[in-house]
Amino acid sequence: MKDQQIDIIKFPMSPLAKAGILIKNMIDDSHAAEHDHSMPHRDDHYLLMIATGGQFVINIDFENNTIIGPAMLLIFPGQVHYIISARNPVGWVLSIDPALIDNEFQLIMEKGFRLPVSLDKQSAFYGHAVTLTGQIEKLQIAAGNLYTVRAIHSILDALLGLITGEIGTINTIGKTKTNRATVIEQAFMHLLKLNYKDWKQPARYAAELNISVAHLYDTIKHTTGDSVSVYIQQYCMLEAKRLLCFTKFTVKEIGYQLGYEEPVYFGKLFKKVTGLTPLQFRQQYHD
Repeated sequence: MKDQQIDIIKFPMSPLAKAGILIKNMIDDSHAAEHDHSMPHRDDHYLLMIATGGQFVINIDFENNTIIGPAMLLIFPGQVHYIISARNPVGWVLSIDPALIDNEFQLIMEKGFRLPVSLDKQSAFYGHAVTLTGQIEKLQIAAGNLYTVRAIHSILDALLGLITGEIGTINTIGKTKTNRATVIEQAFMHLLKLNYKDWKQPARYAAELNISVAHLYDTIKHTTGDSVSVYIQQYCMLEAKRLLCFTKFTVKEIGYQLGYEEPVYFGKLFKKVTGLTPLQFRQQYHD
């Protein structure tokens, strides 16, 4: 088990990134890693792995994920992750600024990309994905001018659209732009990520979205299967688990960081959501 840190390290986009994107070829060892990927950390951007070969074990939010190429993996901003092992890696890793990913793509990928996705080398999707990724790499190396950057962004958008179509359902993709429930879900998720430490009441989100609490409840229940309150609690407790496992903050300090002024209430809520007290969870994960 990794040693606890004072706080969870969060890395920004690499200074080598150009216009919000950086692609690294796994077999290119011409540059050293910018940070230790074997230590728990998180990023403020998306990491998209397209592995055409090799075998990897990557821990993401307490789950060990085994990836055997060909496969894809998406790590979202804020997720705590680290590499446990990597054998014969082949393929690419793309660092992508969230601003470059369309909101509907983000929503569909975050709902449908919770696990590594195995790929079929004989499929049309695999051929298109490898071709587009390879073109991004070539253009990044060329790095000619403003129009080269625009071309990279266009190809990235095509790649992400291709991936979204592969992992999303046809009905969801076809209705995203016109489905009011999906628009509300997108806006709620965005507000939750930004304000979960301060906004604990569904009414606060409903007011910001200019809809009734009942409408918000019905919409989120329909689209996610959980109530608004449960979704808020689960999101907060996921961050609590990250801090318990990967930092030296006390339970009280973690509660305060997440906006819970009463340590007793925070402890009870954590046990309600996880089935364990904060200290039990920390101890169990470190055993």
